[in-house]
Amino acid sequence: MDKNAIILVLSCLGIAQAFFLSFYLFTLKKGNRKANVFLALVILGLTIRIGKSVLNVHLNLEPWQRNLGLSGILLTGPFLWLYGKSLLATQKKFRYKDYAHTVPFILFALLCGIVPNTGNPISYAIYILVFGHLATYIGLSYKVFHKHRTKVHPQRAKWYRNLVMGVALIWLFYMGHLAGLFSLYIGGAIFFSVLIYIFSFLFLQKHAFQLGKYNTSSLDKSASEELLSALKKLFAKDEIFLDNTLSLESIAERLNVSTRKLSQAINENEHKNFSDFVNGYRIEKAKVLLTNPNHKKEKIVAIAYDCGFSNATSFNLAFKAKTQLTPSQYRKEFGTT
Repeated sequence: MDKNAIILVLSCLGIAQAFFLSFYLFTLKKGNRKANVFLALVILGLTIRIGKSVLNVHLNLEPWQRNLGLSGILLTGPFLWLYGKSLLATQKKFRYKDYAHTVPFILFALLCGIVPNTGNPISYAIYILVFGHLATYIGLSYKVFHKHRTKVHPQRAKWYRNLVMGVALIWLFYMGHLAGLFSLYIGGAIFFSVLIYIFSFLFLQKHAFQLGKYNTSSLDKSASEELLSALKKLFAKDEIFLDNTLSLESIAERLNVSTRKLSQAINENEHKNFSDFVNGYRIEKAKVLLTNPNHKKEKIVAIAYDCGFSNATSFNLAFKAKTQLTPSQYRKEFGTT
């Protein structure tokens, strides 16, 4: 298989994966439905543009076909921006004027048969205007990220930032090719394929989609931090984590909040679930008891129960996961003789 054939295969695989990803997002009902659709349209717009690049290398496309491929860029920008507003600004309702940003794409696609695309100066000017349109929305998208990055879960902000950077790199490649900096025209398709597979991997790991779990919550970042602070004060003052019957429901009732909001506060700020959060306190207490000379003769299983664990097995597993040592090894290494 020669070099051109390998490039063609890689490019086609990336396009096929992108179409699959768009379809998956269009049909995904979990999380923020609107954000999923916006992201699907971002990927679809890029796929249309990249698909045109692949076909243009191997086929003699008509001007209207090249224009139709170019129109994908006009679709990508607005929905990249709208996706950020939905994901980071958690905007739930969008007005007609928000969707009016898609008018350039609609007009360009409808008029693709008469828009010049023959390599003359007017064609180049139109090409630059189309990519200028994308550059504008990349800037607007970054503005959304910069404004809301500290108000949302860090994972969500990082995901959107990486998406904007990926689109910006594709923009830079095509502008660099136009300026003569890159000679391999289809290189943009190869880069796009790599990005798509990275995005797909993240989706399979649920790094992006799980962020929609709390999209409908009324608990903002500030309130979430205050709730976590109240929980930590309760743990420090009353040491309620020592109770092995402790539950998310009982703590939520004590703090007069819903279990969903309490779970959100722990997850967003500590990046842990409720069980891991509580076990963290229990293990810290166990470390104190294991190294306390007054408890050096106390059995480890007794310390496990004293610290809120319901059995020795779960204590040993949690303790070693946290410290890389078993409780007996920890006592031997750090305890007083």
